[in-house]
Amino acid sequence: MELSGKVIAALEPRSGVSKTGNEWKVQEYVIETPGTYPRRMCFDVFGADKIQQFNIQVGEELNVFFDIDAREWQGRWFNSIRAWKVERVGAVQQASSVDSSFPPVDAMPGAPVDFTATDEKDDLPF
Repeated sequence: MELSGKVIAALEPRSGVSKTGNEWKVQEYVIETPGTYPRRMCFDVFGADKIQQFNIQVGEELNVFFDIDAREWQGRWFNSIRAWKVERVGAVQQASSVDSSFPPVDAMPGAPVDFTATDEKDDLPF
């Protein structure tokens, strides 16, 4: 799934050690959608490498790609919204800009070529 909006909060990172002895780190962020009736969503980024790679800052406009999962604990259910890809809105627009030396894809073609005006014999059988 994907959601676009502005990061309005970055919560304190949490870390620990799993039962198997592996260290883990997670950080949560709150994103708000634009519009008349804005919506807010809290999502997390898991892993120190991903947190550093995404480098999310408050105030940035982002496209967040995420997975939603739910888990049960002591008879209660909790949702997890985990980001797996983050794109900066400005970076997406720059990447999609086209070199101005090429005509746009939807540009009208030039005048059609008139093949009947030649005096050469057409030797095609059809």
